[in-house]
Amino acid sequence: MEEKILKIAIVGSSGYIAGFLRQRLESDPDIDQILKIAQDDTADAKINLAEPENFDYSCLNGIDFIVFTAAISSPDKCAQEYDFCWNINVTGTSYFIYEALKRNCKVLFLSSDAVFGDIQGKIYDEGSLTDAQTSYGKMKKAIEDEFKNNPHFKVIRLSYVASTKDRFISYCLKCIESGDEADIFHPFYRNVIVVSDVVDVVQWFAKHFDEYKPFVLDVAGKELVSRVRIADELNRYFNGKLKYSITLPEGDFYKNRPKTTQMKSLYMQEYGILEDNTFTEKIQKELTVLNK
Repeated sequence: MEEKILKIAIVGSSGYIAGFLRQRLESDPDIDQILKIAQDDTADAKINLAEPENFDYSCLNGIDFIVFTAAISSPDKCAQEYDFCWNINVTGTSYFIYEALKRNCKVLFLSSDAVFGDIQGKIYDEGSLTDAQTSYGKMKKAIEDEFKNNPHFKVIRLSYVASTKDRFISYCLKCIESGDEADIFHPFYRNVIVVSDVVDVVQWFAKHFDEYKPFVLDVAGKELVSRVRIADELNRYFNGKLKYSITLPEGDFYKNRPKTTQMKSLYMQEYGILEDNTFTEKIQKELTVLNK
């Protein structure tokens, strides 16, 4: 059976993950159009999620699939400027999604492991109750709860997304280049994934949206990884060139982000969406791409 040629929109198209998505999807022969929606001048259609009613939603007519990546994602900013961030992350986001669903678009929303609670030793999965404790987590949970019964709405929950462009690894790479010692917060553990995993998952959903029956997929690595482990993987690749010291975070660091969040998927392997590789294999591949 011939694959359908898809028209896709990326909301938040100028963001961190969206940049990798655009690069992959632009070379996909099954995708005919990528509509870039963002608040800056790189967008095909500009949007201000603080004023979503002013957006021209007619541009969504004929769009098959929307991946919604836009958000204020800083846990500290969400806590410190709660009302402002809620207006963007919940009120404006909900408005857009409603308008998209009215036009029969299929929407994939990028959520977070922050929707879960902070129970020590608990390993969360798609069947776990969401009991967000942080401001950012409560915002993501609000969107999940609002639309979870709509068959044209699905969610992928992301753990820490590692890449050569993420804030922590970029910092470490700069320290390698300059010879400076990196200061690494510890303990801080997540089931880290790499950005190519996220791109693979989004690309899969663009083509197999209706095949996936649950409303949410947890996108998490199979190992619990700390920032120290990431630094050690960088040293494995760069032959020990990263010098670092370990620091216990101060103040409210853990107030807005738990020390440890463990998440796994009940469905990733069942649907054959990602290969079951180790974190070492995944991060080494990301670093190899950097040096090509």
